[in-house]
Amino acid sequence: MLNYNDIKPKRFIVLSDEPYEVLSSQTKKKNRQKPANQTKLKNLLTGSVIEKAFHQSDKVEEADIETKRVIYLYNNKGSWWFCEAGNPKRRFELKDDMLGDAGVYLKENVSVDALTFKGEIITIKIPVKVDLKVKEAPPAVRGNTASGATKQVTLETGATISAPLFVEEGDIVRVNTETGLYSERVEKG
Repeated sequence: MLNYNDIKPKRFIVLSDEPYEVLSSQTKKKNRQKPANQTKLKNLLTGSVIEKAFHQSDKVEEADIETKRVIYLYNNKGSWWFCEAGNPKRRFELKDDMLGDAGVYLKENVSVDALTFKGEIITIKIPVKVDLKVKEAPPAVRGNTASGATKQVTLETGATISAPLFVEEGDIVRVNTETGLYSERVEKG
């Protein structure tokens, strides 16, 4: 059991028999009231985000979330197919809503972590930064380069991001999967 002030970001808790990830927390105290931990929680089953205040007397159960290594195979019409690492015969699918925005950064045959709750896979955790090849990049336009101009580029997974003008087709770039922003060019194409 976790006390109200132990509910911090990156922790997993159980509310109404459903797992939640703590996105943010801030302990506040108003005038003569007792302190409260104001949190933002993401439901790992539905993806919805709620705000909830926990008070000094509140205790919550820490969710027993296990991590399992899986390999991404392919997607087809809203279904994302994976298999267990080391056992390609054990395949399973996840729907778009379970995967969220992470799917646009997945390359075929890449190894990722699956989070399980009560023995069932509930979501996929991909690395914070991934290296992807630029599939399409419009040519840089002369002129507006002093202000750090950017252009829209398409990556090998189909994702589009803003990148600096010097990024060209065939380059490999590092992308932050949490923000969807360009980080750096890893290799020139």
